[in-house]
Amino acid sequence: MKVQRKHVLAAGVAVIATAVVAVGTGFGFADTTPTRPSLCSGSVTFSAEGGEPAATSDRFPVGTRLRVTNLDNGKVATVSVSGPSGSCVLLNAAAMELVREPGKNVIRRNLVERAVAEVPAAPAPGETRPGAAQPPAAPRPTKPSTGVAAQPGACSGSITFSAEGGAPAATSDRFPVGTRLRVTNLDNGRAATVSVSGPSGSCVLLNAAAMELVREPGKNVIRRNLVELVR
Repeated sequence: MKVQRKHVLAAGVAVIATAVVAVGTGFGFADTTPTRPSLCSGSVTFSAEGGEPAATSDRFPVGTRLRVTNLDNGKVATVSVSGPSGSCVLLNAAAMELVREPGKNVIRRNLVERAVAEVPAAPAPGETRPGAAQPPAAPRPTKPSTGVAAQPGACSGSITFSAEGGAPAATSDRFPVGTRLRVTNLDNGRAATVSVSGPSGSCVLLNAAAMELVREPGKNVIRRNLVELVR
């Protein structure tokens, strides 16, 4: 009888442990690492764009619905791609407010998924859709006073920044660590030469110090820019 009682007690403990794990998972205490892959790698950041929650992208065409989850707090934003940028997904200000943690301008642990499974129909012959794969437009000539020569750049789309501190630097999903890049703001002629310090979800994502070298007052995004490799 004693042996049977021990077996019964052991089974009861196992059932309780299973229930505790299940409850912990339901309330978010368990590991939040996603089992499905994200459509974008690296951090997610934002631009100063206003309006309803939306995003821009260098990978998805206009109208694509994306679901962006902050894995550190479980908050989710479902947005439509409204135009091109230099990032896999770049949230606007309203979308970032839906998922950000207080005081943070970058979401390092994130999951980006398509919100709709349907694939958009192929365009009719001769039809051109906004946001479809097209060769990037060449930057417009700059003002003569800036002395910056506009030429095809290493990245297309807008440039933004993270809250990373330290000396001027950048992260990238295209260039290896140590690559030297010259980033020019074509609207004011200011330039910053930085080294790539690690990966991100953008062609080039400046840190705070580098952005201060080239930004215009009150602007968190550089739309007209030139990114060049420094040999």
